[in-house]
Amino acid sequence: QVQLVESGGGLVQAGGSLRLSCAASGSIFSTSAMGWYRQAPGKQRELVARITRGGSTNYADSVKGRFTISRDNVGNMVYLQMNSLKPEDTAVYYCNLVLYSAYDFWGQGTQVTVSS
Repeated sequence: QVQLVESGGGLVQAGGSLRLSCAASGSIFSTSAMGWYRQAPGKQRELVARITRGGSTNYADSVKGRFTISRDNVGNMVYLQMNSLKPEDTAVYYCNLVLYSAYDFWGQGTQVTVSS
């Protein structure tokens, strides 16, 4: 069983910053990657940023240069530093964890709202 708990969402003005955190617990020894996805109203869920067990990262083109994903040394926390936020970043952000490169687990989501 895997549990993911996100925190750090909120309301911010355009140009501002937020930092999202995700705490993973349970049977996470074989985690292959963790990441952040987002879903805006009326849109599909999309990848924002991802970090693999080996430390490789990838980002959506829309957030490159503004967002940074990181994790702690233990491997049970993942963070998303979001700078220069734009109204189009408004969405529910979900933490994702992948086990054995095959099984996806999701957090409950945290709302990020960027006002213009």
